[in-house]
Amino acid sequence: MEKHSKIYIAGHRGLVGSAILKNLKAKGYTNFITRTHKELDLTDSIAVSNFFSTEKPEYVFLAAAKVGGIVANNVYRADFIYENLSIQNNVIHQSYLNGVKKLMFLGSTCIYPKNSPQPMKEDYLLTDTLEYTNEPYAIAKIAGIKMCESYNIQYNTNFISVMPTNLYGPNDNFDLEKSHVLPALIRKTHLGKALHNNNWETLRKDLNKMPIEGINGTSSELEILNILEKYGIKKENESVKLEVWGTGKPMREFLWSEDMADACIYLMEHRNFKDCFNGDNKEIRNTHINIGTGKDISIKDLAILIKNLIGFEGELHFNTEKPDGTMKKLTDPSKLHALGWKHKIELEEGIKIAYNWFID
Repeated sequence: MEKHSKIYIAGHRGLVGSAILKNLKAKGYTNFITRTHKELDLTDSIAVSNFFSTEKPEYVFLAAAKVGGIVANNVYRADFIYENLSIQNNVIHQSYLNGVKKLMFLGSTCIYPKNSPQPMKEDYLLTDTLEYTNEPYAIAKIAGIKMCESYNIQYNTNFISVMPTNLYGPNDNFDLEKSHVLPALIRKTHLGKALHNNNWETLRKDLNKMPIEGINGTSSELEILNILEKYGIKKENESVKLEVWGTGKPMREFLWSEDMADACIYLMEHRNFKDCFNGDNKEIRNTHINIGTGKDISIKDLAILIKNLIGFEGELHFNTEKPDGTMKKLTDPSKLHALGWKHKIELEEGIKIAYNWFID
């Protein structure tokens, strides 16, 4: 990519896209195309076709997706598979039709089997059954990888795929119904601390910014207490008990979103599809690249770490009646390391920065 190249970032306001845009600007790139969801619905094939034929981007980062945590993935199964397939199909196909020089498709490590060997290598894709709760989302992301590979093979395009591990950082989703585990724990712990300290000003400020099921800072104390209890933040006597789903035993890997963005741009600058496989291969498979740290932490230890960093003095309660999901999901980033890139921000530092961003 040249510094003046025309770059389209699909999903530029989200956790992933905003980090990519920020990193590109820091590296001196200047020519960006962005559209909000209201300006361009990527599930609308006609709108996407018109957009590409008018704007003619040279490079595309496909970071737009319908995302959510274990609850949202399991409840809104049809929405997750339909919307993600629609977005991918439209953007990838129009990139081919309009001569995009290179596209990067961003997926997720949930593409790997539920009982995948650990750490998860790229070659483990499609070797066993997926985790049921996020199967529709995972299948959509697998389809995106295969779509990129197939267009490259048939049409000689240059579409590459990366699979980031669990991400967190600026512009994360802190909606308690739909967020992933780390931002959800940050917000729940923040609210739990305020409730434990009888700090109603902080509680009302938070709910005014992000209402929960219509309950905001102007609601009565009883209404606020009831909605907090529904989401696992319960006042008992003079203390507060914070619910964490599952046993706390599952291991998870987390990557600072701005590190992920740096890896994506590094690969866009240094890696092409033809570099992702041996030219003698009769079957071209698993050309995607994992982006991760190669380190994980239990949900229990994560909850304790966040509790200590935020200064919450209440209790943690692990609700074993709720699902754990996959017990271990650790990526093998050795392919990425061999290309010369490694993460910089470790988890404790990243949580501190993320919490400060959330407070601001």
